Amino acid sequence: MLVGFHGYAEDAETHLARLSAIPGSSRWLIVSIQGLHRFYRRGSDAVVSSWMTRQDRDLMISDNVTYVAAVIDEVRRVWPTTDRLVLAGFSQGAAMAFRAACLGPRRASAVVVAGGDVPPDLDQMALASVPLVILGRGTHDERYSADRFEADRARLERAGVEVRPVSFDGGHEWSDAVRRKAAELLAELG
Repeated sequence: MLVGFHGYAEDAETHLARLSAIPGSSRWLIVSIQGLHRFYRRGSDAVVSSWMTRQDRDLMISDNVTYVAAVIDEVRRVWPTTDRLVLAGFSQGAAMAFRAACLGPRRASAVVVAGGDVPPDLDQMALASVPLVILGRGTHDERYSADRFEADRARLERAGVEVRPVSFDGGHEWSDAVRRKAAELLAELG
């Protein structure tokens, strides 16, 4: 199962399209989860979501992790899958992918993220539960700095995580370079 987490002010359909564009992803059951905190995009009728804000942060983390686990459990109840679970997040969804992998009841085979950092609330022991991470960043990304990217990479490696960094010429985006690296991972995992 390939489970995705969209960025701030996006929706599950947007991230589903990103995941579906990964070469070879059609061999996986793809699930894109909509954030719990929905709102209207400014100036439109489009309903988008956020994973959380600073207010009641610990409560929201717990709610989100429980919600994601329930979605995964329900999907597994309806569709037979293997134990291979890859969590993929963009921007704000990157933090949610890490939290679901580290705090959720199901062990992730890997985490694929772009444009978002490793949450500071996850300690080294929690991060050590993730065997492999694809960590992506555009060289012109103003929201996810090069310093933060390198600090996250070092932090994951100190926790014993295999990190496959992807630096690409671009901005705050889910790029072709990230898609290619994710495709390699999905093929490797089978």
